[in-house]
Amino acid sequence: MRWLCFLLLASPLLVSAAAAQTSGQPRPKSLQFDIAQVPATRDSFVFRLRGEERGWAVWQYEIRRLETTQEVVYSATSEFRPVEEERLRIVVDRLTGQPLSTFHHIDLFSPRSDTVMVEHDLEVKREEISGRRRVGTRSGGVKITPVSRPFAPGTVLSDYVFLAGAVSNAMPGDSLAVPAYKEFDDSLVTLTFVAESPTAIDVPAGRFDVLPLRSGGFRIYATRTGPRRVVKGETLEGGFAFELVHSGPVVPTAQ
Repeated sequence: MRWLCFLLLASPLLVSAAAAQTSGQPRPKSLQFDIAQVPATRDSFVFRLRGEERGWAVWQYEIRRLETTQEVVYSATSEFRPVEEERLRIVVDRLTGQPLSTFHHIDLFSPRSDTVMVEHDLEVKREEISGRRRVGTRSGGVKITPVSRPFAPGTVLSDYVFLAGAVSNAMPGDSLAVPAYKEFDDSLVTLTFVAESPTAIDVPAGRFDVLPLRSGGFRIYATRTGPRRVVKGETLEGGFAFELVHSGPVVPTAQ
């Protein structure tokens, strides 16, 4: 969800890479994601705004074993009434954790905005992320912007907060950071996790022992034992939340 990523990326916990390098502050420990621990699953969530149900999301993690490598295909669809609908697909190398491609399409329904669609379709190859960004307007016009910028090894996507937050190396009390590419703004930022005290929470899918992880203006709750997954997320002031409702088998997607 683009607006969820905005909550993360507009926070002091996510700053430009250049600012992080020149601030003179001690570097946090490296934030890492063990993608091999991501289970094959299809998870359904409910969205709540100030306690009222306002939409849904389905996240799917599909594991593909190829001839020389393995991939995790993360796909998500969601509807947040009456603001937006989205489709997201990210392919990650399961062995190295490096992103391979990302496609994100969002239809917007705000009568106060001239923008009705935003989309990016990007691929990571040879330490470069490239592709195109599209923006559609109410008049029917579509602006296409080419994208090409260096993508250093170890860099992740900003969506890793949701895609891989449950398989990070964060332990209670940790403050960890990693370079991250902000897809919609074509910029490099520093993604930070602050791990809080373990707790247990109830969501529609059941009761889970979790580790709360704070990133920007958002907090996710990741299970502490397998299967590792995010079971809840919320804004820090509690106005918006999503909660796990059901987990089921993967529905295979086209190659």
